[in-house]
Amino acid sequence: MGYKVTPSLVFAVTVAAIGSFQFGYNTGVINAPEMIIKDFINSTLSEKLKDPPSTGLLTTLWSLSVAIFSVGGMLGSFSVGLFVNRFGRRNSMLMVNLLIVAGGCLMAFCKAANSVEMLILGRLITGIFCGLCTGFVPMYIGEVSPTSLRGAFGTLNQLGIVIGILVAQIFGLKFILGTEELWPLLLGFTIIPAILQSLALPLCPESPRFLLINRKEEERARKILQRLWGSEDVSQDIQEMKDESVRMSQEKKVTVLELFRSRSYRQPIIISVVLQLSQQLSGINAVFYYSTGIFKDAGVKEPIYSTIGAGVVNTIFTVVSVFLVERVGRRSLHMIGLGGMAVCSITMTVSLLLKDNYNFMSYICIVAILVYVAFFEIGPGPIPWFIVAELFSQGPRPAAMAVASCSNWTSNFLVGLLFPTAAAALGAYVFIIFAVFLIIFWLFTFFKVPETRGRTFEDISRAFEGRDQDAAGSGKSPAMELNSLQPGKQQATGV
Repeated sequence: MGYKVTPSLVFAVTVAAIGSFQFGYNTGVINAPEMIIKDFINSTLSEKLKDPPSTGLLTTLWSLSVAIFSVGGMLGSFSVGLFVNRFGRRNSMLMVNLLIVAGGCLMAFCKAANSVEMLILGRLITGIFCGLCTGFVPMYIGEVSPTSLRGAFGTLNQLGIVIGILVAQIFGLKFILGTEELWPLLLGFTIIPAILQSLALPLCPESPRFLLINRKEEERARKILQRLWGSEDVSQDIQEMKDESVRMSQEKKVTVLELFRSRSYRQPIIISVVLQLSQQLSGINAVFYYSTGIFKDAGVKEPIYSTIGAGVVNTIFTVVSVFLVERVGRRSLHMIGLGGMAVCSITMTVSLLLKDNYNFMSYICIVAILVYVAFFEIGPGPIPWFIVAELFSQGPRPAAMAVASCSNWTSNFLVGLLFPTAAAALGAYVFIIFAVFLIIFWLFTFFKVPETRGRTFEDISRAFEGRDQDAAGSGKSPAMELNSLQPGKQQATGV
């Protein structure tokens, strides 16, 4: 069944991805003005305490300003289910923009108010908003996209994130907003995308799956599907949602604990959590953290421009992933990405160890960083976010997204917290740790992760739930059952 990429669908997905942009922007924005913000904390505390603060207190407050964002993300990600089941996917995205406006205002006026507390509170509120977005956006995009385009559109969530990081890096340059006078505007800029999204979201439809399954508004869901997918005949998709609705009415409300207790949910939630860990424990944030120093060692005069170059590679290969994900498949791309990153991690270690003896090793290290970033955006960057939405039916999906997002934020926080200490203790060998993690995740993906390309939500959840007993009897896991049925050989599912 051919579905068109309609303007309505592109508009809805693009507007939703502004939430991903916000996540990327607020992740990257704090790095460029690091020294300026440290000076602000120092001078503000010196005025209040009448004595200059100790180096330890200064470092603690700076670290808190950075890390509190991840703490907010953890809190926000666990609240996803509270919003989406009560208010719907679109309305939830609209409501929480109030948070980012409040957080943005606190950060924008912290310098004028001479308040370090406003900066830290603004970062916390911004983190809560971004934690909610990491649940809302992939879920909404997955539910409005046709099965045959779900992977490609799902990748746009990651594209929003990397564009956000790149914009933050560019705006943070000294001749734009990265100055002593303008850095509060750099942090407060996040208000503008929030206002744009708030104006555009009322023009986007609510998720048709939410309307039919949660609200029982079949006619409205049908009209939205017809408009979004450019096809009058959506009866097969409506029927699939109805079947899912019947199954939902027969099962009790799925809580986070139930995901781990129930045998049919246990395997997909473990897969979801491990995929999120594979994204963060791959070392991508550590490499970005370390890249400026490596570029400097290689003789680059302005390493910030090289870091922006890595951000451009980031963006280009996320676009490449959009076109590959429906051709190659989620599982294959994830494995290609993990394998390539493992090789690059080992190359980085070798080149960092030898760069003092051989000058050309510095350039090999730079190439390894850029290729590493490219491999990340082909697989481990975009895939963990949207595959979670694919592995669960409508009932457990919000709870599953909350658990997956929280796993991501927690591991992100731990890498940010522990990496500087590990790098100081291990030097170049720190990347061997990431290489080991990458190999473990590659093996897990090979043996446990199913290929979800070209399958309806119903097909996938039935493989884990309905076939659970059959798979146990045949000695095959539900993931193996799904992988043995290639999309090309499956029965017609309306794709």
